[in-house]
Amino acid sequence: MPSIQPKPSFLVGLIGSGIAASRTPPMHEAAADAAGIRYLYKKIDLNELKLGVEALPELLAAAKRMGFGGLNVTHPCKQALLPLLDELSPDAEALGAVNTVVINNGRMTGHNTDWFGFAENFRRNMQGAPLGRVVQFGAGGAGAAVAFALMKLGVQELIIVDLDLAKAQSVVDGLSPRFAEGRLKAGQDVATAVAAADGIVNATPIGMDKYPGTPLPTALLRPDLWVAEIVYFPLETALLREARALGCRTVDGGGMAIFQGTEAFRLFTGISPDPDVFFSTFASLGG
Repeated sequence: MPSIQPKPSFLVGLIGSGIAASRTPPMHEAAADAAGIRYLYKKIDLNELKLGVEALPELLAAAKRMGFGGLNVTHPCKQALLPLLDELSPDAEALGAVNTVVINNGRMTGHNTDWFGFAENFRRNMQGAPLGRVVQFGAGGAGAAVAFALMKLGVQELIIVDLDLAKAQSVVDGLSPRFAEGRLKAGQDVATAVAAADGIVNATPIGMDKYPGTPLPTALLRPDLWVAEIVYFPLETALLREARALGCRTVDGGGMAIFQGTEAFRLFTGISPDPDVFFSTFASLGG
């Protein structure tokens, strides 16, 4: 009688605040089922545990002791985690933020798959979009990843706008040494920047259900602009609704969430998952 080979098994988790509704665990587990591996994904919600980022050393030590193979990390831990890791991937080091941690033989390596998620979503949905000049709104952790992705995609001039000009300048200063001089700039004159732009990206939380509105006056939109979002609660933000009404090419934030997840899954397991499984699971969880 042939012996039955045990399936590979993985224990992973997500650390962050207010993650009860996260779609990441069911997407990962569905992909694992499709790949024929055992996979348990645990949510470690700082809100529910009444903990702050000061608990990260204890949580990371516990994850290693309990045999976790990896962790996804979200707000407010992406930067607080950096000094606690053994190693950073080049992308995570460039961005100064981690959203994926691989645990192997007791060593913890930080990665950033947010930029890959945005880039892959854009490649698939915005083929042929002009990339001469782009205006990005938002310079937080996600904003840095999106800026990195836009530069990797070939944007010739990226203007980053944030209510906190120092934050925008910090992203520019952090990424500029990796790209040709003058391609990244911090800006405040929104009307002038958008008037000369090929496309705009919202990398702020504005547009989420709890932060309604748009990151720029919608009167500045015009039909030849393309518009990209990172928000996916809801999938159609006020910005996308206004842009689509004008006839702009648009891409929502769902794909970024999906593709950052497929890349994290690959890092955890060594298996490239079927993106269609991520998409169908994401869609099954509602708008």
